[in-house]
Amino acid sequence: MADDGERSVSPNTADPDLGSSSEDENSNGTGNGTEQIEKTFKDLGVTEVLCEACDQLGWKTPTKIQIEAIPVALQGKDVIGLAETGSGKTGAFALPILQSLLDTPQRLHTLVLTPTRELAFQISEQFEALGSSIGVKCAVVVGGIDMMSQSLVLAKKPHIVIATPGRLIDHLENTKGFSLRALKFLVMDEADRILNMDFETEVDKILKVIPRDRRTFLFSATMTKKVQKLERAALKDPVKCAVSTKYSTVEKLQQYYVFIPAKYKDCYLVSILNDLAGNSFMIFCSTCNTAQRVALLLRNLGITAIPLHGQMGQNKRLGALNKFKSKSRSVLLATDVASRGLDIPHVDCVINYDIPTHSKDYIHRVGRTARAGRAGKSITFVTQYDVELFQRIESLIGKKLPAFPTQEEEVMMLVERVSEAQRFARLEMKEQGEKRKRPRGADGDADDTEQASGVRNKVKGGPGGGGKKRGGAAWRGGR
Repeated sequence: MADDGERSVSPNTADPDLGSSSEDENSNGTGNGTEQIEKTFKDLGVTEVLCEACDQLGWKTPTKIQIEAIPVALQGKDVIGLAETGSGKTGAFALPILQSLLDTPQRLHTLVLTPTRELAFQISEQFEALGSSIGVKCAVVVGGIDMMSQSLVLAKKPHIVIATPGRLIDHLENTKGFSLRALKFLVMDEADRILNMDFETEVDKILKVIPRDRRTFLFSATMTKKVQKLERAALKDPVKCAVSTKYSTVEKLQQYYVFIPAKYKDCYLVSILNDLAGNSFMIFCSTCNTAQRVALLLRNLGITAIPLHGQMGQNKRLGALNKFKSKSRSVLLATDVASRGLDIPHVDCVINYDIPTHSKDYIHRVGRTARAGRAGKSITFVTQYDVELFQRIESLIGKKLPAFPTQEEEVMMLVERVSEAQRFARLEMKEQGEKRKRPRGADGDADDTEQASGVRNKVKGGPGGGGKKRGGAAWRGGR
């Protein structure tokens, strides 16, 4: 359970810290502060069994979005929930659904749609933890995993299906005996991202095959035109529960930028990682290729980095996430696959290696740190080509960010070592590319990014023995 440690700190911190910006949106802001403290899950109308489950997970008091959304959902209305990341959105839809399951148990009761596979697994963990005492069965239906085994799980008719839209359509079209005609609840988590990733046609198809007479919950951190369009199509007179209407980043997050020449990006990254050593980092890159290359580069310099991107097999991706969660790796290099909803409590610092092209993605990326009342840092790299994008982000969040202090002379001293590591990383990327082209079989697992074996072989006696000593030393340091 990723969330339990995180939420246990929220009783006294959740209210003030999840962005005090939200206070002034409540018209009755003054009266609100006092009554919020006394609210418990029981007051919201959650049944005894589920209150106990919350208690076991260390959820003492409900967060703001839960206080708003749960009572409305329990009254049987459709809900649109807008809240910043890290505010307990999953609990806000999971509890009402489990309660409805308790009242009228049935198979294939709920469908939860999510934009990324990792988020689907995380939501499933939450449902199973909350519903363990009542025996809830969940199925996760996502790409990158064998369809046959998923069909077998679906044949057992679980109560809750958590899916990414593409793979769900595959099953609806090809898996005999699987239909969602009896569905009671549809949840779309991170709805704006589902629609941004061009799942619109899939979502339309899904809406056609599920019953009209159902309850729908739409959750998103940002409201976009597409989400409003979907709201009109899929929801019946919904109630809007907004915790913060501004695009807000959490108060306890210290945000910085670094203005640097594009060609020295890697040097600055290594320098910052050294300065803040001992913290755990999430570094966001714009492409899978960059994430992979920078991970190999850092590994050559003895920094325990691990990539997470869309070109890795699904088991790899989960493996990478678990290694980072268990703190056996301190640096996670991710594409935007990981910017939504992933709940890793101990991220101390988010670095935007590539500035996000959509300003709203910035909010989601930096939302990976400073969760549930903790403090955190974010540093955005701005090169000469990114100035306009950076200004857009500043105007969206309504803040001028301070510069992060860096010592240029110290950074420039790293140039030689970093450029050597870049060379090794390029060589290995090339080697991995060739491996992919070869027929599988002889090679076992071609893209095992974990064992950077290629580098080690090259370091020992690869082209140009000059790199021998230094590469080897860096490696020993990092093991």
